[in-house]
Amino acid sequence: MTKKCFDADKYLKIQQKKIKNRIKMFDKLYLEFGGKLIDDQHAARTLPGFLPDLKIRLLQEFKDDAEVILCINANAIEKSKIRADHMISYETEVLRLIEFLRDKGIFVSSVVITLFDGQKKAEDFAKKLKDYKVNTYFHTFTKGYPTDVDTIVSDEGYGANPYIKTSRKLVVVSAPGPCSGKLATALSQLYHEYKNGVNAGYAKFETFPVWSLPLKHPVNIAYEAATADLNDKNMIDYFHLEKYNIPAVNYNRDLETFPVLKEILNRITKKTIYYSPTDMGVNVIGECITDDKAVRKAAKDEIIRRYYRALADLKKGIVPEEVPERIKLLMNELDISESDRQVAIEADKKRASKNGLPSACIMVGKKFIAGRKTDYLSPASATILNALKFVTKIPDSVDLISPAILQPILKIKNRTSNFKENYLKLGEVLIALSICSATNPVAKEALENISKLESTEFHATHMLPDDELIVLGNLGVNATCGTEIDID
Repeated sequence: MTKKCFDADKYLKIQQKKIKNRIKMFDKLYLEFGGKLIDDQHAARTLPGFLPDLKIRLLQEFKDDAEVILCINANAIEKSKIRADHMISYETEVLRLIEFLRDKGIFVSSVVITLFDGQKKAEDFAKKLKDYKVNTYFHTFTKGYPTDVDTIVSDEGYGANPYIKTSRKLVVVSAPGPCSGKLATALSQLYHEYKNGVNAGYAKFETFPVWSLPLKHPVNIAYEAATADLNDKNMIDYFHLEKYNIPAVNYNRDLETFPVLKEILNRITKKTIYYSPTDMGVNVIGECITDDKAVRKAAKDEIIRRYYRALADLKKGIVPEEVPERIKLLMNELDISESDRQVAIEADKKRASKNGLPSACIMVGKKFIAGRKTDYLSPASATILNALKFVTKIPDSVDLISPAILQPILKIKNRTSNFKENYLKLGEVLIALSICSATNPVAKEALENISKLESTEFHATHMLPDDELIVLGNLGVNATCGTEIDID
């Protein structure tokens, strides 16, 4: 298991104080949330001890004074853009966020469809949002952006967008993914607030890169690996260095756009509040690392995992070849390589010992547990069942699920599907195990121990189907795979 090296309790305490202090500067604060609002698995893997729902816990501390605006790009709706981690559309993710946040007692006041230009699917999505009883607004492209500040900060620019009605001191602006128009939405709101005599402010809550860590710290390089498809590059915030003589890390896009952003904010507020992109941020994550050596190791492991994922995505045609090449260069900077992922080496050994049969391996503690494709099970299914037997101390000779149960499930699966497969995938096998647990105490005990697989390392020698990757991710298993496609 990965050693915890991040203090989540300390983070909640001092992060809450930091945001409260920023709120006190204004009548109302628009806080742009970068990255993932929920399920921040990258942060959890890179900073062991950081919880995937930590941002939600933080928001719950402000729930009486906060509301959430969700932004979604009309072009993302029109193109049915998919989130790779959950394989769901951006609009489905918006609906999921609304339901999740409401369940946590957090007020979602509005959804803004940005860059709207008459897209039919965007209009249909707005109709669907009525069922969720959430206010919906359409914002168009800002006239004059990004260079004509006179037009941007005018009734033709931000003023052309409708004002989003808000009622609380903290307004969190979030989105289902990047390029959703969060910044433009926040600045448009500031324009309207100041026209109405409200002293509103803007700040940014971005987890990575960590401004207080060195430029070449593995945690910051892991951020570059995670955004290799966007070609983000970490840089020293030269605005911050010039103003305060303090080195701080930011990334190229924020640094490139800061002069224009600063001018826009100055025009709207009639004062200078921020002198650097780092000034705008409120994240204190660097203060909560408790073991730098362990964090460096975790970040390096994440970079290697990102490389394996990029190779698989290249094979699928999702990313260009430049993406894995960029990550490989980052690995070279840190003197790490694929051979440092021991669980992958062990999976390859298992495959070699089984005459090339597709295999997988999981590392639980210091123990490597392997599995291979069988008459009924995919390599991932076999490996997870073997791991459950190990953590539950069940002998290898015991079948958690009898072949007599697996055979008819596979038979009916192939009878009702257009795609014939001679194995059951991980999700299907776990459902079968849960059914067996109702009458089989051994299966029940194994299923109760499934949480012990959280934060373990897993590798398959072949390309894992998306649905198996999602199941492994939901179990908290850090999975990678090879690029061989057919395992039949």
